[in-house]
Amino acid sequence: MPVAFTDRELDIMAVLWEHGPSTVAEVRERLRDALSHNAVATMLTILEKKKHVGHTEEGRAFRYRALVAREEAGRSAFTRMIDTIFGGSAEALLTHFVRDRKLEPDEIARIRALLDEQLEKRERVHARRRRS
Repeated sequence: MPVAFTDRELDIMAVLWEHGPSTVAEVRERLRDALSHNAVATMLTILEKKKHVGHTEEGRAFRYRALVAREEAGRSAFTRMIDTIFGGSAEALLTHFVRDRKLEPDEIARIRALLDEQLEKRERVHARRRRS
């Protein structure tokens, strides 16, 4: 099942990914927006019910840790963005990205190498299918 976060949940997850297991107070102080202690605690409880975070008891406080890897969340968000903003077209996303970003030559070279690698993989698969 794909992982989906609200903007606020993603802010909290980013703190846990960056800083590791954290208490409500630690998460709160690392957020860009000022939120009440109760608001952060509520969001962490919601994330825990969704099985995105877990906690251990540390005295009277809970220390929360991410159970979902940043990469998994990124894949899910990326797929959702392609589907909702670019009508399911990865080509439209790439076209937008390449045209609108000021990419350095080395970034373009790495992107080109990845695309070439994907083309080669697809060609090998198609060649195997033709032989079968």
